[in-house]
Amino acid sequence: MSSYALRLPESLKQAAKRIAAADDTTMNQFFVVAIAEKISAMETAKFFEHRAAAGNAGAAVAAWDKVGSNAAMTDDKWTP
Repeated sequence: MSSYALRLPESLKQAAKRIAAADDTTMNQFFVVAIAEKISAMETAKFFEHRAAAGNAGAAVAAWDKVGSNAAMTDDKWTP
């Protein structure tokens, strides 16, 4: 594990402190989770951009054509 000195405005520090306390966690854990969430969101967006660029619209239409055009009935219910 490594350390990183973080400089942030006092208002953000106080907000993070308040939210971390309300969540019964430390500010360090709050920042770690916030950074992990941001990295995850950015990498997920990148993943889907890559998948979209590699996609084949013709193959997608052909797959949807196999599904058919019958809409789900309004009384259809899924139960686990």
